Amino acid sequence: MNTIQRLNRLVFPALLAVLSIYLVGCQRSTPVKVAPGPETSSSSSATDAVETKRIAGKQTAIQAKDELAQRLTARLVEAMSSSGPAAAIQVCSQEASKIASEVGEELGVKIGRTSFKLRNPGNQPPAWAQDFVDQKVDTPQFQQLDNGSTAALLPIKLQPQCLACHGDATAMPDAIREALAARYPEDQATGFAEGDLRGWFWIEVPSEK
Repeated sequence: MNTIQRLNRLVFPALLAVLSIYLVGCQRSTPVKVAPGPETSSSSSATDAVETKRIAGKQTAIQAKDELAQRLTARLVEAMSSSGPAAAIQVCSQEASKIASEVGEELGVKIGRTSFKLRNPGNQPPAWAQDFVDQKVDTPQFQQLDNGSTAALLPIKLQPQCLACHGDATAMPDAIREALAARYPEDQATGFAEGDLRGWFWIEVPSEK
């Protein structure tokens, strides 16, 4: 075998190897679609679960507010119909907290009422609601507390039948003024007009609900 033949045997295969590597490197790669793995699926499921729980918490809060409003209004109307407006003051002072406790126990929530002009000093707002109260926010507010509970602050607008005890103090009958002075010596909850923001229902729905 002559020298040229030996060179061809050695060089030609090497050139073919180099050329094949070059061609492979120049080919356009096809994107590979990766199916969502277990971690992605788990993360999505966890997000859905949190959102579902958040919506359920809001619904429970609204349900609790509606239930307390209906029961308290019914009791106040009953008292006023049978014994006059002054009797409603006694209901608020002696029965309202009990009714709220019953609703809270039945639905597994904490619930109460508060205002920027308090009649009952025991109706101070929860700490998380204080800023909303100070700003007199008149739209429903929902937030998640650090303990995982869903908190709601839902406005109360003054109804016509409430003016007898929450309207212009100078225009109130003597019996109502005397009843308020006797039960609420530091009363601030007068001077409202129909449709005014009177205060709020506050609700806390535990995370396990």
